[in-house]
Amino acid sequence: MATKIRLQRHGRKGYAFYHIVIADSRAPRDGKFIERIGFYNPNTNPATVDLKFDRALYWMNVGAQPTDTVRNILSDEGVLLKKHLQGGVAKGAFSEAEAEKKFEAWKNDKQTSVKTKISKLNETERAASKAALEVEKAVNNTKAEALASKKAAVRAAKAKETAGTTAEEATADAADSQAVEETPPAAE
Repeated sequence: MATKIRLQRHGRKGYAFYHIVIADSRAPRDGKFIERIGFYNPNTNPATVDLKFDRALYWMNVGAQPTDTVRNILSDEGVLLKKHLQGGVAKGAFSEAEAEKKFEAWKNDKQTSVKTKISKLNETERAASKAALEVEKAVNNTKAEALASKKAAVRAAKAKETAGTTAEEATADAADSQAVEETPPAAE
């Protein structure tokens, strides 16, 4: 039986995640499988992979063929490197201790690069949110200035209207007082 290491699609439309499974090559994509060895979620940044390393290495050693995408995932997780190092030990190119040392060095470098990538993503996200906040503050300030000028114009119009009515009242009062002074007092 030819076995494949492949992805089995799950999730909803537009938000797929995958189980990494060992299946007969003749079985349908989402059909019967032999063993589930992990999952892959490409929706996160960076993509989330949870893999049973030992089981993946076992199936690679017994001849299971990964699909192209799974090959990339196994390579990123170090399964292919570990298989390659085991082949070198079997041929006598180097010892098991040297192989483990090389693998641990690679693993540390990989973890460092992932942490660096995550910190850069977080930093750019913070910078983008800070820039968006500054833009929003500028827009709010211009809106506030426009509202303040509008309110000042309304107050000025009310003050002018009030001042105009008091001026009219003052002229009317003055005219009334002149009319009262010009009329002679009535004789008794």
